[in-house]
Amino acid sequence: MPATKLNNILKRLLKQPTAPFHEYHVRAEIEALLKDCPHVKLKRDKFGNLLATYKNGKSKSKPTWVLGAHMDHPAFIKPPGSTKRDEWDFLGGVGKLEVEAGVKRGLRKVKGQLATWNFPVNITNTRIEATACDDIIGCAAIVMTFLDLARLNIQTTVHAAFTRAEEVGWLGAWHLAQNWPFGADSVFLSLETSRPVNGAVMGGGPILRVGDRVSIFDSEAMAVLMTTAKEQGIRVQRCLLDAGACEATATQAAGVRSAGISIPLGNYHNLNDARQIAPEFVMMDDLKSMIDLLKALVATKHDGIGERTIRERVELRMMEHAEHLKAGTKLFK
Repeated sequence: MPATKLNNILKRLLKQPTAPFHEYHVRAEIEALLKDCPHVKLKRDKFGNLLATYKNGKSKSKPTWVLGAHMDHPAFIKPPGSTKRDEWDFLGGVGKLEVEAGVKRGLRKVKGQLATWNFPVNITNTRIEATACDDIIGCAAIVMTFLDLARLNIQTTVHAAFTRAEEVGWLGAWHLAQNWPFGADSVFLSLETSRPVNGAVMGGGPILRVGDRVSIFDSEAMAVLMTTAKEQGIRVQRCLLDAGACEATATQAAGVRSAGISIPLGNYHNLNDARQIAPEFVMMDDLKSMIDLLKALVATKHDGIGERTIRERVELRMMEHAEHLKAGTKLFK
């Protein structure tokens, strides 16, 4: 992938202020980036989620994947109807004491009806640092994937959902799943940045997420992800990330087959090891590997959601070993 193009996408998205229910700056920038992309159509649902479809010829991917990333990040918003200049609500999973300490340090930056932590965007060959990597990095991964598919003229179909209000309980993802527009045979793939736990490390590649704090995800979808990574020689990690929960839990609870991929995140929700407000960061190679995996995933033909289902594997072994089972059973007393 062209490094300059990826860096440009990251800068344009990461500099946008965002908060739960106030994702309009990020959404507008995504729309601008994808507006002229060949084979891509955009629309908004009734909740304000941005939906995108890349469709070029016949789909090579089965199932059809729906790539999901949320556009919000913990931040300050004006209470509805408030006229007080210094009255703010902080929405997102950060403790009150840590938030107040950040405000006292002068780190809050106001823009209209929202305010964010005031950290610059720093991008190098190895590291990406910004106020809100979670989950703007996931949004950038989808945008770059769509642009690369178009540039390479890949024939396939893949959908994307850029969702709202994840940080207050997956509200955008829940609305999406309750009004699922992508067909029963599609699979939702949550793209996140997450605190590395249970053996996951930064720089070790994207994490194929077995599950989160609430749910275990679709095993056959995970098998396709693992197979694709192995076939393409893409370095990945496979872990249960149970320090938090992601949108795959919400969509799965609503009956949509779901799985997750996460990029290891430093200073999750802007808290460093000392519980002080700090910029978030991810490693560039982890992001590039995620994008490579997504392109391979949607451009690869699979015989169903997995090479074989667990049921098919066991029943095949039963047939293969039927005579051994019969002979051995006779010797039991």
